[in-house]
Amino acid sequence: MTVDQKAPEAEQETAADAPAGPPVFGMPTRQEEPARGYARLRLGQIYRVGTIVLGLLLLVTISQTVLALYQHNQARETLIGQVDPATLKQFDLSSAFGRQDTAIRNYASTGDPAQLQVYRQGVRDEAAAAAEIRRLLDGVSGSRPVLDRLTRLTADSAAWRRGFAEPIATGTGRGDLPAATERTGGVLFGAIRTGNVGLQDALTRMHGGIAGQLERRAAITYWSIGGALTSIVLASIAMGLLIRRTVLRPVSDLSARVRAVSQGDFTHPLDVRGPVEISELATIIDAMRRRILDEWRVSSEARQRLDEQTAELRRSNAELEQFAYVASHDLQEPLRKVASFCQMLERRYGDQLDDRGRQYVEFAVDGAKRMQALINDLLSFSRVGRLSRTEDAVDLAAVARQSMEDLSTLREETGAQVEIGELPAVTGDRTQLGQLFLNLMGNAIKFRREGVPPRVEITARREGAFWEFACADNGIGVEPRYADRIFLIFQRLHPRDEYTGTGIGLALCKKIVEYHGGRIWLDTEGRDEGDPGTTIRWTLPAGEEKSEDHDGS
Repeated sequence: MTVDQKAPEAEQETAADAPAGPPVFGMPTRQEEPARGYARLRLGQIYRVGTIVLGLLLLVTISQTVLALYQHNQARETLIGQVDPATLKQFDLSSAFGRQDTAIRNYASTGDPAQLQVYRQGVRDEAAAAAEIRRLLDGVSGSRPVLDRLTRLTADSAAWRRGFAEPIATGTGRGDLPAATERTGGVLFGAIRTGNVGLQDALTRMHGGIAGQLERRAAITYWSIGGALTSIVLASIAMGLLIRRTVLRPVSDLSARVRAVSQGDFTHPLDVRGPVEISELATIIDAMRRRILDEWRVSSEARQRLDEQTAELRRSNAELEQFAYVASHDLQEPLRKVASFCQMLERRYGDQLDDRGRQYVEFAVDGAKRMQALINDLLSFSRVGRLSRTEDAVDLAAVARQSMEDLSTLREETGAQVEIGELPAVTGDRTQLGQLFLNLMGNAIKFRREGVPPRVEITARREGAFWEFACADNGIGVEPRYADRIFLIFQRLHPRDEYTGTGIGLALCKKIVEYHGGRIWLDTEGRDEGDPGTTIRWTLPAGEEKSEDHDGS
């Protein structure tokens, strides 16, 4: 990760601002300025207040619109359902007056009873029309003048019938009306005409008033609907501006600052102003930024120390390689001379030495040989993981057979039988894997029981992503309490005069197996009590292609 060169300076600044003690995520690490304006509120409070205000505004405008629509419908229903039918009934009333006058006059001149029937029907029509007008206009605003005129008109009609029509209707007719009666009838019917005209004028004025009221309420309705739509639009705009001011803008600002930090500018401040939630989020992220600076400082120091340790390790490895070279060449040459001259001393002056002298010479020769063996084993142990040639497919069956051939002399001396099962091919170092099999087989033959020919069996089986191998023998066995100790370097369970060796063999096997990505252990549960023996198990990774080739073989 590339870190801006300003990071150490920012680290000093933040260290000066930060409180004492370890940094804690989510807690402010510097003295914050007092919040002002809406920055003191949480988003829930802001949107709750905004929703209430906008809701009340919409409620008022929608209520006004509904009220205007209701009043408009009421005025429309009054005009269409009451005033207009009443106006039509006024024409029926006027027609009834005319039919009465014409019928009674015809009856007076002709005495025809049919005309009298027409007159009586006209009276009933007049009464029905007047009653319908009163019913239609009952409760209508401004209908009082119309009803008063209707009352006077019906009174004038009753007076005309009493003074003119009824006396004629009770007579036989068939003659001209007297002049006095004609004048009386004309005067009374003229009052009816005048009253009818007045009623018509009153209805016309009331119709015009209600029609004007309908127009006004229609205009109010249109304005109310327009106001409601405008309020909805303004509310949407206000909500959008509120969201932009309280959420989008602070989040966008925070995102830009976080992006700058993520690109390596760790000194970029994250002092985003906004609602409490966003301010808290910015504070938490800023605490993380400061923690990253602290971790960067620690990791830089650790990386510097690691570089120093790496350099020291390289130097130490170089010295070890030099030591290995010296041990493999320079140290063994004196040992060979010691062993050779001791043997020459024994051959030339053996007859002059007593038993103790010859024993001393044997001790010196044996010590030199054991020293050579120990050096060789240590060299082999140090080379694991350092000098290797990895192959993609090492045939372990061939490697095991070659190791068995290398032990042919020991097998002939002890009568050992070695059985090698079907072994897979794995990725690894052929030489080191051969050394693994050689040491395990050698140990199985060496630690044999007295009088029992050694028997060694090498097997393998697939366990998931690994091959599990086993080297089982019928030797003296190992107690479970020593299961871990036997894989430690220079750890011996038997005296050197009983079993030879340097104590490095199983430690070398463990290092080889672990270098190849597996593990090795002593199987303490796989043997019967009557057959002690020893079973060493180890695993090696199995590649997919190799396992398929093996399964198909």
